[in-house]
Amino acid sequence: MRDVFDITIIGAGPAGLYSAFYSGLRGMKTKLLDAQDVLGGKLNVYMEKMVWDVGGQPPLPAAKLIEQLITQAKTFDPTICLGTKVTRLERLEDNSFAIHTDSGEIHYSKTVILALGSGILKPQKLAIEGADRFEVSNLHYVVKSLRQFKDRHVVISGGGNAAIDWANELAPLAASVTVVYRKEAFTGAHEAQIEQLMTSGASCLFNTTICKLLADENGEAIDRVEVKDEVTGTVSELNVDEVIINHGYEIDAELLQNSSFDFELDEYSRVIGSDSSETSVPGIYAAGDILIHSSKVNLIAGCFHDAANAVNRAKLYIEPTAEKVAMVSSHNDVFKERNKELQHSL
Repeated sequence: MRDVFDITIIGAGPAGLYSAFYSGLRGMKTKLLDAQDVLGGKLNVYMEKMVWDVGGQPPLPAAKLIEQLITQAKTFDPTICLGTKVTRLERLEDNSFAIHTDSGEIHYSKTVILALGSGILKPQKLAIEGADRFEVSNLHYVVKSLRQFKDRHVVISGGGNAAIDWANELAPLAASVTVVYRKEAFTGAHEAQIEQLMTSGASCLFNTTICKLLADENGEAIDRVEVKDEVTGTVSELNVDEVIINHGYEIDAELLQNSSFDFELDEYSRVIGSDSSETSVPGIYAAGDILIHSSKVNLIAGCFHDAANAVNRAKLYIEPTAEKVAMVSSHNDVFKERNKELQHSL
């Protein structure tokens, strides 16, 4: 006999984790699937990065935010399946969904929330022949620990939020930080981050790309990079100890492309949906970075709004007479006993 869930969330980043909490709050039988072996999504790439823009939270490291999101997500005991890559969605005769995985396992659900983020964490690699051999030494696609860059000469290639965040975090620690960016100005980051970078002591080379990696005398690590000014054609060398690449992440569009549904996608394979987190497919909703709509807020705080909308729409899809939104937590009977326990411990 099939075990059919009310809602299955694909992706366990901030949007997926909050969806799991909120669907439990609405009394829905919930399952959470993720291709990675850990919860937290892309936040795992920035474990030491300070997160400032979540409402009501003081600045805290991403690792701590992951911990708190996971604790919250588990409040109503959802079923969690990690290392589970979803490859295809199928609508069944009873209007529920079959969720196919790469292991051949099938999950069943009345509704689905796509919380895929920017896709499975697969960074876009530096397109230079032989670059991969330096990944074991000093070519990095993620920054898991800032301490390893202390007193080092660091070159960062990229101009998005992550690249600029890393530059700002490393500037006080590293011997030097140089940001190489292919455009004439930073356009993919928040204004405050850019302003901080410009006063951090880091150097910024615009209209510039890394064109060659030069190894040390042992051939094991990079000790110089050649950079090219794309306007003048001038090539110069930078002495480096560490090279960080942040050119974004490849979106694994297999799930959306292989499903038997005609999702409306933009040029980056993100789902074009409504302000209420609906997709073009009834019963399937989206939240977080994978979703584009006219009122989109591209912050972690924005993904919580997407998630609540997606869950509320899913609830109404299953139960049209249900309340449109969950009752606020301060008056919700679900938390009555939990509140007593918490108040007693204060």
